[in-house]
Amino acid sequence: MIVRCGCLVAVALAAGCSSTAAPHAAPPSSAPPAATTTTSSAPAARTVNWFDLTPGDCLADPPPVDPTVIAVTVVDCTSPHHAEVYLRAPLAVNTAITDIAGRKCDEGFTEYTGEPVGSGTFGVTYLIDSNQNRTSSNPDPSTVICLLEAVDGSVLTVPARR
Repeated sequence: MIVRCGCLVAVALAAGCSSTAAPHAAPPSSAPPAATTTTSSAPAARTVNWFDLTPGDCLADPPPVDPTVIAVTVVDCTSPHHAEVYLRAPLAVNTAITDIAGRKCDEGFTEYTGEPVGSGTFGVTYLIDSNQNRTSSNPDPSTVICLLEAVDGSVLTVPARR
């Protein structure tokens, strides 16, 4: 969320309308000058299709388990989030199954976090984008999108990337 603050100071000066009145200056202000602060905030949340997630994207909510849910909310990883994408890896035809997807996710975990798989800090989950067009000659039509979550289900507030 972006919060913008501002101040509006209106100064009205009224002058007398007399030809004999001497011009006068406003008395000096005894109030201290107004302080200004600049607040920088994290980029705003954005909605993307989960199959477009890339490493470093953080999800405001847990990854979807309902196959009809396509849109997810991505937030800055320094904001509270439930999951962080750490790897996208291609999968060959008919290999988008638990063992293969899990193995692919395990391969990228340590490189991204600096921790060994199963260290107790993060749990691993994944989404599989299967764009299996049997009429094309694409040997890797599926993609596993690997995400990490706090092993205890708590909200993360810092990026997991080392």
